[in-house]
Amino acid sequence: MQLISSRIIPFLDTGSLLNGHAREALFRNDDGRFILYLTDGSEPSRSEERVIFLELREALIWLNEQDQEQGAFWS
Repeated sequence: MQLISSRIIPFLDTGSLLNGHAREALFRNDDGRFILYLTDGSEPSRSEERVIFLELREALIWLNEQDQEQGAFWS
C-alpha cells in the first residue's frame, strides 16, 4: 500500500466549540484501488474513523478539492 497524499483540516467542534483538526489520507493498494482514511483527530479512545474505497475519478476529485471544499467526504 502506498500513501498518495494526506492533509489536516481545521474545524470547529459544534458540541464543545473547541478547535479541532481532522486528518485525511489517500492510499493506493497493490491492485490499484484507492482507500481514503478519515479520522477526526480526537483521542484514540473517542475518535471517529472512517475508511472509504474510492474509484479513480473520486480519488482525483479528492486530490483536487479546493481548501473550502475539503472535508466533503465526512458528509
